[in-house]
Amino acid sequence: MNSVERVHTALKLGQPDRVPVLEFVVDEKVARAAVPGCRDVADCMDRLDMDGVGCGAKFEVVSRNSDGSYTDEWGVSYLPSPEAVAHPMHGPIVTLEDARAYTPPDPEAPFRLGKLPDLVARYKGRRAICFHHRAAFMWSAYLMGLDTILMNFLAEPELVELTMEKVLNCNMRIVQRAIRAGAEVIVLGDDYAGNQGPMMSPAHFKQFLLPPLKRMIAMIHAEGAFCIKHSDGNLYSLLDLIVSAGPDGINPIEPVAGMELKRVKQLVGDKVCLTGNIDCGRLLSHGTLEQVRETVRQAIADAAPGGGYILTSSNSIHSSCDPQNFVAMVRACHEFGAYPTLGAP
Repeated sequence: MNSVERVHTALKLGQPDRVPVLEFVVDEKVARAAVPGCRDVADCMDRLDMDGVGCGAKFEVVSRNSDGSYTDEWGVSYLPSPEAVAHPMHGPIVTLEDARAYTPPDPEAPFRLGKLPDLVARYKGRRAICFHHRAAFMWSAYLMGLDTILMNFLAEPELVELTMEKVLNCNMRIVQRAIRAGAEVIVLGDDYAGNQGPMMSPAHFKQFLLPPLKRMIAMIHAEGAFCIKHSDGNLYSLLDLIVSAGPDGINPIEPVAGMELKRVKQLVGDKVCLTGNIDCGRLLSHGTLEQVRETVRQAIADAAPGGGYILTSSNSIHSSCDPQNFVAMVRACHEFGAYPTLGAP
């Protein structure tokens, strides 16, 4: 069984020859330190015998400001960051008139798929090709501000719905193009929760976020690809609603937010592939190699029996992760993840 078959089998809730190991975002400096001489992040993943490679859409900077901030094609201004995702400061939508006048980035731009064509040319058929993007929520939150969009669920629902509709239509076309260009696993990265729980009530999630999520996932499946729904935070009160949207996988089952892998397996493991749970905060940044190894062994023991588990970090391999702990995580998955002897030393 090769990597593509392994990932596809797990996402279908089946039992592959071993637990697949993936990462959707890896800091380039960490990748180069983990595998000296690697060409890029994808080459690092390939040399570590990980089961997929991936990238996201590309949005260009349209202006830079004297304070170091910049504005992208969405019209959102950001503070620069050492991480792959910068911190948004403010966006262009305040009023309903702003939303009516707003035009999202052109989804047909020739550069929009970023590194995807190169990854397809290099790895298609040998590694699962992943493309991380979003449905409607987070970019809508960037456009009007996170606090503002949450308040507008009550104060200005029409403004929220119009903004999310424009964002969703743009993003669905980008994702459709990505699948037709060779992506086979779409990772939707809208976050819904913090460590203490969701940012919105289940009722507001069901009203505003579930319909566009369902539309995006239905299109992904219609185009013949898989969908992994990512959201940080404590998702227990939203878990059934997220699963009802039809994703093939859920990620990252964040331990620092109280998400217990074994419990999530019991709750929804018969409906959706679990991916994640290896703490990228303290453990992968400051833990010992043996602690990483034991955590991976336990995660596999908790979630892999019967299939339907993919091992990943609890968010990403960010710039503070120890490169050797990243390597140890991957190697431990190879060591302990073989079926049917899961977790055996």
